[in-house]
Amino acid sequence: MLKEVTATRYITPLREGGSLPGLVEADDFGTYVIKFTGAGQGRKTLVAEVVCGELARRLGFRMPRLVTLRLDPVLGLGEPEQQVQDLLRSSGGTNLGMDFLSGALGYDPLAFPVSPEEAGRIVWFDALINNVDRSWRNPNLLVHRGELWLIDHGATMIWHHNWPSVEASAARPYDAAEHALARFAPDVTAAAAELAPRVTEDLLAEVTAEIPDAWLADEPGFDTPDELRRAYARPLLARAAVIAERITGIEEGK
Repeated sequence: MLKEVTATRYITPLREGGSLPGLVEADDFGTYVIKFTGAGQGRKTLVAEVVCGELARRLGFRMPRLVTLRLDPVLGLGEPEQQVQDLLRSSGGTNLGMDFLSGALGYDPLAFPVSPEEAGRIVWFDALINNVDRSWRNPNLLVHRGELWLIDHGATMIWHHNWPSVEASAARPYDAAEHALARFAPDVTAAAAELAPRVTEDLLAEVTAEIPDAWLADEPGFDTPDELRRAYARPLLARAAVIAERITGIEEGK
């Protein structure tokens, strides 16, 4: 399971994100970007962050470490902004924390070219999880110590917002024309050959086991958190086998 820590100080909001994540200190002396259950799409966004972030890590991508972050709403009492106070008050309990990468810079494709091999791996992974938020407008990539890191997977697996249509939604192609790395001739064929066989039932069971029960409770149509975990795994398993053939909008590298 993800390590659990407790927030001890709310430092500042991070205004780059539409859901107003924040920077906090925790009782393990770490500094984390906190993503709130009370923001935006709520706990489903956090579920997507855990499933896709932990899957990325197991497939060999660089991802900041994720933790569950317990928050006492009293931390917001001294905040001058009403929006921040409201967010903290509505997010008591278990939230998501991501290691803060001090000194990391937002990705700029003009300053940091990427090989077709690395571009292919990232494009293939984003196609697998149907990431609609890694475009040139908003790459959701960081450069830290000369290496590329993946962040922010809340806008993925859009099928989990409408479970009755999950099969049709998960079967759709992935348009990579505006992907942040499309210009680097991504070699998705090589990426699929490497990564697709590694996306197994056992791996997905391990990944979905990281989701806190509290974020899976009371989902319509599911009796238990484990039943919902299996529902998250099924479309990813099916998609891994075929998604390389359904990526459009790029000229693939050789």
